[in-house]
Amino acid sequence: MRILAIDTSCDETAVAVTEDTKVLSNVVWSQASLHAKFGGVMPSLAQRMHEERIDWVIDKAIKNSGLPGGRAKLKIKNVDAIAVTIGPGLAITLGVGIAKAKELAKKYNKPLVAVNHLEGHILSPFAETELKISYPCLGLAVSGGNTLLLKINRIGKYETLAQTVDDALGEALDKAARMLGLGYPGGAILEKFARSTNSGQAQKNPYSLPIPIIGHEERKIFTYSGLKTAMYRLVESEKPLTKEKIQNLAACFQNAAFTHLVRVISFVLNHKSYSIKHLLVGGGVSANNELRKRLRKLGKEFEINILFPYTKKLCSDNAAMIGIAAYFKTQREEFVDPEKIDRIPNAKI
Repeated sequence: MRILAIDTSCDETAVAVTEDTKVLSNVVWSQASLHAKFGGVMPSLAQRMHEERIDWVIDKAIKNSGLPGGRAKLKIKNVDAIAVTIGPGLAITLGVGIAKAKELAKKYNKPLVAVNHLEGHILSPFAETELKISYPCLGLAVSGGNTLLLKINRIGKYETLAQTVDDALGEALDKAARMLGLGYPGGAILEKFARSTNSGQAQKNPYSLPIPIIGHEERKIFTYSGLKTAMYRLVESEKPLTKEKIQNLAACFQNAAFTHLVRVISFVLNHKSYSIKHLLVGGGVSANNELRKRLRKLGKEFEINILFPYTKKLCSDNAAMIGIAAYFKTQREEFVDPEKIDRIPNAKI
């Protein structure tokens, strides 16, 4: 099943061609540099950039896919379905991708698949692999917009076990980076500064921050707003900032944020009534090496296989993961009428 997949959920114009779980092409045009001066994504600018770039990105994805045919227009005829992200995401940017997907589905008479962006992240470890998963298993999405732990009874059948009630993990890391003057998006830069201070060893760090809801993980929530406030106060008290201070503060914040995440997951694992052998992990923050180390340690403790996407390029927003999720939906014949498809900015999985 060859699928042309589109994702315009935020500030990445992403198009991919997949065949079952194989990635034939995956093109992402990032707007991050355009939004950096605003310290975050400007929705109207993001919409305009998607509209300007989407045809170019589609053309490049088709050309890179190696599909048979002549000119680009003809090659789209070789795909079996069109897939598009309907949410969660920014309403006006989601609309760009949906409009284009509808146009292509009608023009080439292709079935249309509506995909939840979070499901794409959760299923991204299936890309380029033939995973043999025992169900139920768990899924963890850690991104700029969401922090979500799921029980996967089977693909397409999910139960929420824990989720964010305010800032998502990726958003919190970006905000901490901004407080330290590291720019936007700052999560990856924050990781680099934290890495230089033995980030996992809090006892060597002169700073400390409160671990969110410590001792009350039975609430099964992820919350970073209080930690963000505590970080702001700490940073303000330490100004002017030196490079050493920034490194220690970055490590301190990252340690508190990840400790909270792992403690909630540990609580869920300790109190489950079913056997778990696999944890699928996706989302931009899953590219963080420190987080990967902690999750793998957790996996050893509970004898669970921790599965990440085969390349970190599939951790951040991309359309390949949308194509993978769409493939499984086509197996269940879950198609949508182009006249009825619509964006769902606050979509739940």
